[in-house]
Amino acid sequence: METKWLEDFVSLAETRSFSRSAQLRHVTQPAFSRRIQALEAWAGVDLVDRSSYPTRLTPAGQTLLPQALEVLGGLQAARNLMRGHQSTGQDMIEFAVPHSLAFTFFPHWVMELRQSFGAFKSRLVGLNVHDAVMQLTEGSCDLLLAYHHPSQPLQLNPERYEMLSLGHETLAPYAKADADGQPLFRLPGRQLEPVPYLAYAPQLALGRLVEDHLAHHPEAPRLQRLVLCDSADAHYEYVQRGLGVAWLPWSMVHADCKSGRLACAGGPQMEVRFDVHLYRPKRRLGPLAEAVWDAVMQR
Repeated sequence: METKWLEDFVSLAETRSFSRSAQLRHVTQPAFSRRIQALEAWAGVDLVDRSSYPTRLTPAGQTLLPQALEVLGGLQAARNLMRGHQSTGQDMIEFAVPHSLAFTFFPHWVMELRQSFGAFKSRLVGLNVHDAVMQLTEGSCDLLLAYHHPSQPLQLNPERYEMLSLGHETLAPYAKADADGQPLFRLPGRQLEPVPYLAYAPQLALGRLVEDHLAHHPEAPRLQRLVLCDSADAHYEYVQRGLGVAWLPWSMVHADCKSGRLACAGGPQMEVRFDVHLYRPKRRLGPLAEAVWDAVMQR
């Protein structure tokens, strides 16, 4: 038995969709299906009725669901209690941060915080969005820094977690600038001359934000996908080399835009704006984490 099988099962019971749950769990659909099958093999009975759509649980699956929730809740509570003993004397605050924010927003924000709060020890764990959220819900970090967009809200229970809004970030298309400071490529492009496009991998939250924006854009740009990557900093390097256009956070490129190395390749209608939120559990944290949270609230 692996606890992730129970987590997969609970997700499937909530979404009633193998494909949606696989996306939320950041695995391929075949891998997700194999894990559900492994749980069924352990149980010795079918837990999911695959003949219906949307997917539904069998009577055995309905019996297992509340037990699975109780087991997972008990494990989380036990871990929180153990970490509470550890954090009492801790002089370090632990942040879980999605990779994109870890390289862009977080460094600037934490430097400004230290100017008003004073120096403090911190540990940054960079992860994908799902795993960063899991760090918070499993009690493996003090604070979670994540972005929020209406199309991709974080499913965190407000009765158990608090949130502060830290500011905004903007994704926009950027390209290498020529000698006159103009972008080498400019959107929306033309039918016969599509703009070379550096796209994010579909499992990346930034990629889903951009693709959703393009799918609903009234004047969809003409793009030719050249590179598929799960790293904003990799796309940043590709853009600097003049390989194409990528949607990058403003906090990553503002210095290059001011120096004339990069230029925006599209107008304001091509931008994707999102909020940056800080989350914490409502349980008591260590003294340092509580002090930092209070300082952020005062700011």
